[in-house]
Amino acid sequence: MSDVIVIGAGPAGLAGAIACAQHGLEVTVLDEFIKPGGRLLGQLHEERPGKWWNGIEESKRLHEKAKQLSVHIHCGVSVFDLEKAQKLWKIHTDAGTFDAPFILLATGAAEFPIPIPGWTLPGVMSIGAAQVMTNVHRVRAGKKGIIIGANILSFAILNELQLAGIRVERIILPEKNALSQHAGIPENVMESLLHASHLAPSRFLRIGSRLMKRPAFRNWGLQFYPKQGIKVNGTSLQLRKAAVEIVGKTKVEGVRTVNIDSRGNIMANSQTEYEADFVCIAGGLYPLAELAAVAGCPFRYIPELGGHVPVHSETMETPLEGLFVAGNITGIESGKIAMAQGTAAGLSIAKQAAKESMIIDQKLDEAVRAIQETRQAAAIQFSPNIEQGRERMKKIWEELSAE
Repeated sequence: MSDVIVIGAGPAGLAGAIACAQHGLEVTVLDEFIKPGGRLLGQLHEERPGKWWNGIEESKRLHEKAKQLSVHIHCGVSVFDLEKAQKLWKIHTDAGTFDAPFILLATGAAEFPIPIPGWTLPGVMSIGAAQVMTNVHRVRAGKKGIIIGANILSFAILNELQLAGIRVERIILPEKNALSQHAGIPENVMESLLHASHLAPSRFLRIGSRLMKRPAFRNWGLQFYPKQGIKVNGTSLQLRKAAVEIVGKTKVEGVRTVNIDSRGNIMANSQTEYEADFVCIAGGLYPLAELAAVAGCPFRYIPELGGHVPVHSETMETPLEGLFVAGNITGIESGKIAMAQGTAAGLSIAKQAAKESMIIDQKLDEAVRAIQETRQAAAIQFSPNIEQGRERMKKIWEELSAE
């Protein structure tokens, strides 16, 4: 039996396992993927000129550190149930049942699916799948692609595909409906993208983006937005085009589109078809928190954090004794923030396991500050209002603790 079971071998899980093991706890990590690293395995981007973030190298560093500390890592293991039996948590998996007094859930995030007619054709994939194919398996998704969905995630992965020499012709929006919601409305999409205007590939676009943050300029900009879009490193961003169907007989052959107004309404007689042999659907991310729900953890819906998230403290505790969370299960942010949260969670577990420790208290305070500092220094945020979301969760925890 281990002292701690970590579910998820991504940045948060590995960092949490390392922090626990450094304080004398025996740790077992479970992950359903074939190798540790989680979403780090697909990440490769330039944070600033000359400074690159290489997720594969970062995952190797964490993995090696965990192995040095005798952390037991089991990949290819799926967890399907959690239950508390007296003072132990029982973790039921397809490889048997594991017991531990402490659990760290670091299950990460999943992609929102946006169903589009034709999306079951071979050659259609999520944007995250294209990232994994490219950066992990070194497989080319196709020769000419189209991305459906304009958000921070799609732009980050677009850059990775371009670096690999993969041709992406255009980015268009999904058709506005109950499932696509704001992702199909140009006004909302432009507003969300403007919060990352500092990452625009040219000085002209950065200046224009700052102007577009004013509602009057933004409405004017959408009204006169070029029909052929604006080039983003050679890929056309077409905010006034929406995909109504992915076409092909036995595989992807193209995408049928229509022109839309600033509110996403279809304009008459505007249908166009573009050729493509692969299509990426980018619906954004949401916290993958089902196991926390199965365990009985209370949730709150906080849009700024990406949806429904388990109630937790700044030190990554939940209201359930022995259950901790870290990473994107608590809200959609970067891999660096996930690692900082994992470290805080590991120290929090070590503190509870040791009962009293002034040294761990000091380290834990530093770890919480490190999360905040990492967030403030982040070059990109999936939600521009992440700070408000974190404050809401902090108040929820304080109110719950006061009861």
